[in-house]
Amino acid sequence: MAKKGSGNVRFVLSAFKEEHWPDPDRVEIAFVGRSNVGKSSCLNTLVGQKGVARVSKTPGRTQAINFFDVRHDNLDLRFADLPGYGFAKVPLKVKKTWERMIGDYLARRDQLALVVVLVDIRRDPTDLDAQMVRWLDETDRRGLLVLTKSDKVAKNKRLQRQSLICRGLGVPREASQLFSSLDRSGRGELWSRIREAAQDHGREHGTDGA
Repeated sequence: MAKKGSGNVRFVLSAFKEEHWPDPDRVEIAFVGRSNVGKSSCLNTLVGQKGVARVSKTPGRTQAINFFDVRHDNLDLRFADLPGYGFAKVPLKVKKTWERMIGDYLARRDQLALVVVLVDIRRDPTDLDAQMVRWLDETDRRGLLVLTKSDKVAKNKRLQRQSLICRGLGVPREASQLFSSLDRSGRGELWSRIREAAQDHGREHGTDGA
């Protein structure tokens, strides 16, 4: 049962191990990316509430998978906010714990319909970003590359950066999109892609994805 929240989103729980994951009673959308990529801001913008996902000025602070129940236009979902990866100042032992936590969730969660991989449009993708994309491809997981902080790049250079990053990661351009938490651009498109993935998953697995 959700612990706190209001309106269209409720925090469910934080999980450090598989036995802590919530019951598989709805389609899930996972969000993953490098620490400080703007993941929490993206989630808060999507649900239209500040402070739902904690925004920290200290990269690497989130160490658990945080689950949120979300309702949007009659669509009931669960968002999984995965720990950020790749922050150099985090101890190696903690990094390995995060990697195992993320890997177990992505490999075993049957109701996972879409993995949103966030990359800062201003930065070249890291090896960890590339590894995540390759893993999704190898395991036939549906992924979407979301380029955050698009407002920080001049409009006439955004598409160029999008093409460059997609080529570098081997991601088709149509499997990517731009997003800005500041001006909320890309929010509607991201919701459309989430809805499509949830409905497709529901049809494929005989569950209610809408």
